[in-house]
Amino acid sequence: MAGRKGSARGQEEEQQQAALGAGAPVAAMADARRTAVGRMLGARSVAVVGASAKPDSFGARMVVEAQRSSAQMHLVNPRYERIGDHPCAPSLSDLGEPVDLVLLGVPDGALIGQLEAAADAGVPSAVLFGSAHGLRDKVAAVASAAGMAVCGAGCMGFVNNVNGVRALGYLEPDPLPAGGVSLVTHSGSAFSALLRSRRGFGYRLAVSSGQELVTDTADYVEYALDDPGTTLLALLMETPRAAPRLRLALLRAAERNVPVVILPVGGSPTGSAMVAAHSGALAGGDAGWRAFCDAVGAIRVRDLAEFADTIELFSTGRRCRSGAKGIATVHDSGAERALTADLAHALGVDFATLSEPTVLAIEELLDEGLTATNPLDLWGTGADTHELFGASLRLIADDPAVAVTALAVDLVTEFDGDTAYADAAVDVAAATDAPLAVLTSIPSAIDRAVAERLRSNGIAVLEGASSGLAALGHLASWPLPIDHPDPVVDQARSDRWRHRLTDWDPGAAFDLLADYGVRVARSVAARSVQEAVSAGREIGYPVAMKTLGAQHKSDVGGVVLGIADEERLRAAYEEMAIRLGPNVTVQPMIADGVEISVGVVHDPAFGPLLVVAAGGTLVELLDDREVALPPLSRSGAMRLLDRMRIRALLEGWRGGAPADLAALADVIVAFATLAAELGDDVDAVEANPVIVSADGAVAVDALMIVRGGIGE
Repeated sequence: MAGRKGSARGQEEEQQQAALGAGAPVAAMADARRTAVGRMLGARSVAVVGASAKPDSFGARMVVEAQRSSAQMHLVNPRYERIGDHPCAPSLSDLGEPVDLVLLGVPDGALIGQLEAAADAGVPSAVLFGSAHGLRDKVAAVASAAGMAVCGAGCMGFVNNVNGVRALGYLEPDPLPAGGVSLVTHSGSAFSALLRSRRGFGYRLAVSSGQELVTDTADYVEYALDDPGTTLLALLMETPRAAPRLRLALLRAAERNVPVVILPVGGSPTGSAMVAAHSGALAGGDAGWRAFCDAVGAIRVRDLAEFADTIELFSTGRRCRSGAKGIATVHDSGAERALTADLAHALGVDFATLSEPTVLAIEELLDEGLTATNPLDLWGTGADTHELFGASLRLIADDPAVAVTALAVDLVTEFDGDTAYADAAVDVAAATDAPLAVLTSIPSAIDRAVAERLRSNGIAVLEGASSGLAALGHLASWPLPIDHPDPVVDQARSDRWRHRLTDWDPGAAFDLLADYGVRVARSVAARSVQEAVSAGREIGYPVAMKTLGAQHKSDVGGVVLGIADEERLRAAYEEMAIRLGPNVTVQPMIADGVEISVGVVHDPAFGPLLVVAAGGTLVELLDDREVALPPLSRSGAMRLLDRMRIRALLEGWRGGAPADLAALADVIVAFATLAAELGDDVDAVEANPVIVSADGAVAVDALMIVRGGIGE
């Protein structure tokens, strides 16, 4: 058996090469992409095509922003000889000198002609603001043939705060707040909202990437990571256009300890064919995004409020001490403390258990009737608020169990001029490098001047209880664990089964799983009552009989268990053959155990996904599932099982015998290996159930859905 050992990174590069074409010089093409993207984002000269002197027009806004940019500006529009003090050329070919970037503020009807003119003039990059409706394939073809980088279509452009390049069709803050965040967003509205949010972070790079017809998020991420000033990546994405390249880029971010915050929009819907497999139904929604973020160690957030709070908290640069995982909050309200505890429980954010010395020290500070707990309510008489809150915050922030501390007050305008809360927070921040934030409940009630003072002192102001608690939890658990598999890819096995998939025999599903190291129940195919009876004699009673005429066998009465003798087998076969067809399998009965579903489905955006769930006939109803992006190591499989509710059952619930978790982990790794070798050639492969007991793990039913056809 021929084998080849390769890293996850190597497999991703192979996928990239396959996507680019057989024999394509991947390294050279990648270098060319990076060069073109660098010319675009670092443009020293820009041509504004569609420039206008008409006030408030799109062309006029492009000119205003181009004038603010560090790049030398050239105006192009045959209707004008001059716009203001600047000459205006009738076409790109009339400029008389090369430019790095062209801004195409033209109607879709003129778009292809102007893009071709830019390509003919040797312009290496363009920004396309319009929708390019009906023209997207043509845009991609023109730009790709010329080796151009393209931002858009349907975008708002970009700002490079490092070199001052502004390539925008809409007026944005000038200057843009500077900081370490590199933002890429598919949403133009979110782009403007974030740039104008007046939060406690600033930008190295901000890109409204739009439809990403040519240049995609992976390209922008690579550029940002080449800049040592990038300290955080913030990505708002609808669909990853190049998931393998993006995965490699974000693994590079993890290697550099650069946090990645991802807000996925809309999830990654699996194809309709996937619903034929239980695993496909389980992997719907945002499962692909969850698996992708887990694979690269990215922080996945739910909405723009959590996005902004998480970016701000991480942008302070304060990181949790090693070994600390829980959060702590200090309140001036008993009711809001209880509400915070409720929200944290719903979000799965854990509070740290304070050490005994910390508890004793806080008790010395408290008014009578208050208790030193976490979360902590400090409000008693209200006397000496500055000293009480400052001392308590410092004690909690220094506790070795506490990852991040938040002063949970509403930060309202104090009409008596009291600044005790802010004073206490600023004092503590100056005395410790532990993470510290202010957690508010009502964004509209925040005193903006006080918030600005806190932020200028390195204290994040989190604008919402739910979003802020989620951000605190993200920081407390960062960096996230990343699986580093080192799988053995068997090319001979892959080629062998890929060949068999072209003329798939539904009865070969068990053979496939066995070849990948999955222990399977002995299965004898039968196409007549005589063959079924012969199989029963060969196997020995009792037996189980299952149809090969349906995907969800139990749903249609296609499974008969515990058949005790030949007479009952004949009767069961004849009845099933009438309803579901003559093709069946006969198997020995398997001892009871915990039923698990393990499968692989092909997601249109992310490729093969590994799905592990509580199995059997209640697989979808129980909704206890985990999804991962292959490849996967054995330790990665065990971490996946650790997150499942059924783990308690596997360990022996209420006196039950513990199941063989190691055997189940081996099954999961086998499916991950199958996914790496065959995942692009099948829509789904599933074993449901895999029965896990003290004696090991055995697959008793198997389903295969081949691209272009269905088999079991």
